[in-house]
Amino acid sequence: MISNMDYTQLLQEAVEARKSAYIPYSGFGVGAALLDQDGRVHHGCNIENAAYSPTNCAERTAIHRAIADGHHPGSFKALAVVGDTDGPIAPCGVCRQVMLELCGPDMPVILGNLRGDIRQTTVRELLPFAFGPSDLDNPKSNS
Repeated sequence: MISNMDYTQLLQEAVEARKSAYIPYSGFGVGAALLDQDGRVHHGCNIENAAYSPTNCAERTAIHRAIADGHHPGSFKALAVVGDTDGPIAPCGVCRQVMLELCGPDMPVILGNLRGDIRQTTVRELLPFAFGPSDLDNPKSNS
């Protein structure tokens, strides 16, 4: 796990990433910062679309960006997420599913807000009883 000092720095990276959010409809910006095994940080922000369903969350933007840059799924050390919320912001269900598959269940997730509130958790804690790749390894027979 990374130290609390690193959490603060990673949360500040998420605050910086939030500045790039494309949010013409909701005005609700979210930033994410994904720490890879080499110590590099990959920024993500939410990107809205008028059709809504093509909108992409900050967490998925950061993860997809890191993978597109050549980092392997499961090689990430931590993810921080920040929003302008009363308490620490939490990822949506779709982001939690993507995090499970591409980050791993034990990866630390640091939830924060612009007021400095912080909550530390893991992907597994965010998505208990998750359906993942291992569930596809043993298909059940209908006979």
